[in-house]
Amino acid sequence: MLRTPVYGTRLRILTLLRERDAAAGGLTAEAVAARLGLPHPVALTHLRLLTALGLLRTDGPGARVRYRRDEARIAEVARLFEKGW
Repeated sequence: MLRTPVYGTRLRILTLLRERDAAAGGLTAEAVAARLGLPHPVALTHLRLLTALGLLRTDGPGARVRYRRDEARIAEVARLFEKGW
């Protein structure tokens, strides 16, 4: 996840969700795509990967899935990197 050309996009998604999470209760893939100027399929691919890594949680049914940060998992991963993992 970290040493790829798309890392910047994933970091932008995590940052956007940090800024919007509390106020909006998460964002849909459509909202992430629109706010970051990405095609919807690209945003969805990144969101699914971040979810598979455990960095995001999902809420909501079907096409209206909302993505939220999993702060506990993000803190856990940050600690691993601080230890030199």
